[in-house]
Amino acid sequence: MPEHRSFRNRQEKQSSSQSEKQHSQEYDIDDKKKESVVRFSDDKEDILSWIVLALLTFLGFVTRFWMISYPDQVVFDEVHFGKFASFYLKRQYYFDVHPPLAKLMLAGMGWLLGYDGHFEFDNIGDDYIANDVPYMGFRALPATLGALFVPLTYMIIKESGYPIVTALFAAGLVLFDNALICQTRLILLDSMLVFFMLCTFYCYIRFYKLRLREFSNEWYIWLIACGVCLGLTLSVKMVGLFTVATIGYAVLTDLWNLLDIKRGLSMTQFRKHFFARALGLIVVPLAIYLFWFYIHFLVLSKSGAGDAFMSPAFQETLEGNVMSLQSYAIKYNDIITIKHKDTSVFLHSHLARYPLRYDDGRISSAGQQVTGYPYEDLNNHWRVLPAEGFFDESRPENDTVSHGDHILLVHVNTGTHLLTHDVASPTMPTNQEFTTVEANDTSRYNETIFQVLINDGDEDTVWKTKSSYFKLIHFDTKVALWTHKKTLPEWGFKQQEINGNKNSKEKSNLWYANEIIGKSNDTESSAPKPLKHLPFYSKFFELQGLMISHNSGLTKPHPYSSGPINWPFLVRGISFWTFGDKKQQIYFLGNPFTWWLAIGSIAVLVGVLSADLISRRRGIQPIPNPIRNRLYNSAGFFSIAWLFHYIPFFLMGRSLFLHHYLPGLICSYLVAATVFQFMFIRSINYPISIGLPHKSTSKISKSVLKANVDYLAKICCAVLLSVAGMIFIFYAPMTYGTPGLESDDISRRQWLETWDFHFQTKKGT
Repeated sequence: MPEHRSFRNRQEKQSSSQSEKQHSQEYDIDDKKKESVVRFSDDKEDILSWIVLALLTFLGFVTRFWMISYPDQVVFDEVHFGKFASFYLKRQYYFDVHPPLAKLMLAGMGWLLGYDGHFEFDNIGDDYIANDVPYMGFRALPATLGALFVPLTYMIIKESGYPIVTALFAAGLVLFDNALICQTRLILLDSMLVFFMLCTFYCYIRFYKLRLREFSNEWYIWLIACGVCLGLTLSVKMVGLFTVATIGYAVLTDLWNLLDIKRGLSMTQFRKHFFARALGLIVVPLAIYLFWFYIHFLVLSKSGAGDAFMSPAFQETLEGNVMSLQSYAIKYNDIITIKHKDTSVFLHSHLARYPLRYDDGRISSAGQQVTGYPYEDLNNHWRVLPAEGFFDESRPENDTVSHGDHILLVHVNTGTHLLTHDVASPTMPTNQEFTTVEANDTSRYNETIFQVLINDGDEDTVWKTKSSYFKLIHFDTKVALWTHKKTLPEWGFKQQEINGNKNSKEKSNLWYANEIIGKSNDTESSAPKPLKHLPFYSKFFELQGLMISHNSGLTKPHPYSSGPINWPFLVRGISFWTFGDKKQQIYFLGNPFTWWLAIGSIAVLVGVLSADLISRRRGIQPIPNPIRNRLYNSAGFFSIAWLFHYIPFFLMGRSLFLHHYLPGLICSYLVAATVFQFMFIRSINYPISIGLPHKSTSKISKSVLKANVDYLAKICCAVLLSVAGMIFIFYAPMTYGTPGLESDDISRRQWLETWDFHFQTKKGT
């Protein structure tokens, strides 16, 4: 019995083992089948995705290169950026408020085309063909980058985890936008800016997706690539800082999450994360930014139109500059003219005197007037004498004047000495009056002594004409010689007031000696002068300061300027070019449908997130966690990008135009894609999003429901992009400037009265 029982147990075990093996084989076969099906499905989707990407890229190039030869005239800001490219090719120094990369790229294209920079791009409407300019080659560069906006947008959405239809929707909005086409098919900078911005977003998303493979080679590659693109973006325009802020915000958020103790990271590991990001996203972009300025200074080695913006020390580094040709050392007993750096008026005096009493009742010294005069005049001449008690007797009488020397200035025509004293100036009671005193009035000698302080000078620095900015500091009261744009009343002949500024450190106290009277072709003037060397960082920081100050100073009104509050709603466009004989016009205006759809999508996103937040406070979960995470991460990132590329313009005081919104517009299209995904491809468990009643959920299989969702999404995408395409074609004649529209046709396109088209039918006719 025991043997029989044992035998039976062995048989049962063998049978069970065979059964398990058989089941295991069946399961393996099923898993392999499923894996094979999934792999086939993925391969099929990848092939479809590449086909869609190729088609979008082709259409992007078609829309940007269509009629690129037209018009064959200078259009809008081509007058600036074409000119800058010519300056590079001639190596003549120029000044611009934007960093140099995009203009270097245009110059490089000109060099490849064999262009020598002979054309100056002086006026809108100047003929390219008559002046033998390879303008189509120039336009091909921004047009190519503009065409690549389309596939880049597609890839950004795909890499963010969205399906083909959502990526197609986002790329389609970019493809059919009239403003993006208009701006990127001309010799302008925005195509470079937006292209590098999109590359930055793409690289960061690829880097972020590798967070579970941290410190791998691929992780580092995408991190460094993001830093390179960030540096290139910043090297095109200063508003590239908005892209820096976007990535910076995302990185800080990521680091904050890594710092959470629940993540299990030690502080050593956290520091590795921090320093890796600091290297890739701070050091690398900064190095890229500095590199292009180094190339900028290396190429622009000759004197040019931008010399006057730079300091004398900077100008002396340029070949053929005025400082090298006309800068002479000033010696005691020389007669010189002195000009104010900021306002360009001469230090001037004449026999007329200040009134004894001003209009406000204050009493003056009634001394000889000292004023600022804008023209050449004999009364601008001043002789430089050494001050007694400060001049080393061992020095020759005609020794050169140096930094820190104490001098007297004698007005040549009247023989009087320049003086300032503790009397209020005519227009500013807080500042001191400048006047002159007779040479024989020894009781006031100390009041006529001034110290020459050369800007950035030392005791060995010689005072020179043209090349030395200096401050003239009064020995007795320590005020600085100063002037401002406010003019004197009729008794002062409406000339500019000169007074003593108690804040001697102000930069507006700077003057320069314009010329030495009687200096001609002597030995010194005819001798060649070697160029000076200025360290790169000195040039760099000087130029950065000037770029920032001049950019903020662009406040002059323009007929086509507009405020940022109007941009998302497309309230106003810009006339780029007109040709009156044929009633043709290039009018910079976006596709109204896509612009309004984008800002509407942002409003929908804000509403959805606000409703979700309020619902969760009441314990209701209206959105599943996976979908919520996608909204906060992906849609949130694109929304932050839009905010950073839009809101800062409200803080700027300079004149602004609709084209400043283009980087923000692209970001709003990315947001629109995430809203499209939420509305039409949310989840199979939420049929309300596709219009199905709750009761039908249990009766519909998941596969059928998913098919319905995909079908509806494709239909909506097709409808929306079809409308966008039709509106694009409707406004295409004004985007490309092609002929064919009559006045009535133009009027039909004026949907808003603020769109100031030319040649439309006048109302009431």
